[in-house]
Amino acid sequence: MNLFSLLDQAAARHPDRGAVYRGTEQVHSFASLRSRALRIAAGLRAAGKPGDRIAIASENVPEYVELFFGIWAAGMAATPVNAKLHARELVQILEDSGATTIFVSPKLAAGLEAVLAGSPAASCRRIVIGGADHAALAAGEEWAGPVDPDPEALGWLFYTSGTTGRSKGAMLSRRNLLAMTIAHLADVETVDEDCSLLHAAPMSHGSGLYMAAYVARGARQVIPASSAFEPAEFLDLCDHHPGCGAFLAPTMVQRLRLEAERSGRRPANLRSVVYGGGPMYVEELRRSLAVFGPVFVQIYGQGEAPMTITCLRRRDHVGDDEAVLGSVGFARSGVEVAVVDADGRPLPPGEVGEIVCRGDVVMAGYWHNARASAEALRGGWLFTGDMGSFDARGYLTLRDRSKDVIISGGTNIYPREVEEVLLRHPDVEEVCVTGQPDPEWGEIVVAFIVAVQGRAIAAASLDDHCNASIARFKRPKRYLFVEALPKNNYGKVLKRELRERLSAGA
Repeated sequence: MNLFSLLDQAAARHPDRGAVYRGTEQVHSFASLRSRALRIAAGLRAAGKPGDRIAIASENVPEYVELFFGIWAAGMAATPVNAKLHARELVQILEDSGATTIFVSPKLAAGLEAVLAGSPAASCRRIVIGGADHAALAAGEEWAGPVDPDPEALGWLFYTSGTTGRSKGAMLSRRNLLAMTIAHLADVETVDEDCSLLHAAPMSHGSGLYMAAYVARGARQVIPASSAFEPAEFLDLCDHHPGCGAFLAPTMVQRLRLEAERSGRRPANLRSVVYGGGPMYVEELRRSLAVFGPVFVQIYGQGEAPMTITCLRRRDHVGDDEAVLGSVGFARSGVEVAVVDADGRPLPPGEVGEIVCRGDVVMAGYWHNARASAEALRGGWLFTGDMGSFDARGYLTLRDRSKDVIISGGTNIYPREVEEVLLRHPDVEEVCVTGQPDPEWGEIVVAFIVAVQGRAIAAASLDDHCNASIARFKRPKRYLFVEALPKNNYGKVLKRELRERLSAGA
């Protein structure tokens, strides 16, 4: 099934209803959104072919919605990119994906051009969102050709941070995306045409993934006028739009609570907050429940099984069972979840092992990366790299992340990527990057630095060095200078010992 059919059906049922809003102003009805998507599809097909990867690099804007459905109508694969990435990281994704076209926001366009020269991706067509080329593309005839229904065709190439310092593209088929959409409507939210999805989190990731479920039900997409998450603006939008739901990272939930407490405001039409992407501390969840009431649902998923492994339902948040509130809930509809030992054998309740899952939502593999695909997909199961355990009631609790990923503000940061950048600093001899629990961000990035003998390093110098190569959100928030890193007999750095030092306040 082609995801464009969801918009096609919604436009037939609700042609005149508002479909896309910027703040409080309507941008599209469902009929005009459908027409705009088909015009974009025709423009893409005039210069490309089915299966082409079409990249999007932008902060949240209303055009995101028309671009997704236009790409799908054209039989192509959407390849959204985190707008916070450094321009060099963006170019790496363009090179890896072989994207033929990129829609880029005016804010990011100049930086992209500056690093494209000499890159294999230099031939990628650039269209500035809202610019003359975009307007011309959307002013042509509607695509009148067939809309390919193949469920196994690539629908979304979802780039996740890689442990080797380069992003990996999880291949999400149309079947994967439809399974995710159905599971969302079955487990997470009851959505109808009187509901709104507030895109406060990045549309290139979690918030954008939920777009399809809301379109399928004839609900509206609301993009903040700021194109970002501003707690006061979020509360304003909840007062204006009906039945508001949103996907928020835990740090965003905390900021929203603090603003509601500071201002004394309570969102009039807040229907649901789906949170995930990082650790939510039980005490913070209790405080947020006290302010907003039982509107919360937690999801646990990965880009490889988008937003859909387990779910802690709204009703699970009623009561004060700390074991339940600290868990990630039950397996989602259409997904099998198990905890296994190092040999892949299922473990009984209470024992910690690696979390694995299987179902129609699981990716086909990583784009042009057979080795990583073989490591992640074994025997029909996705090996998540996350450690956890079931209790006797069936609740799954995350215990650790075997891949050492740091989740800060809902965004994955892999230590090796940061380490490799820091090691290019002329005064750095050795480095080890790890995460430290933080009440605001979930975790912050901490770098243990061994300087070249006889040299002193200023933290500002390391900041400047990182900013030249990686996104600012990946930059360490703390630098701890040590004489040596603790190592085992094989020379491997003992990260656990460094974490213990942080926990002890050393």
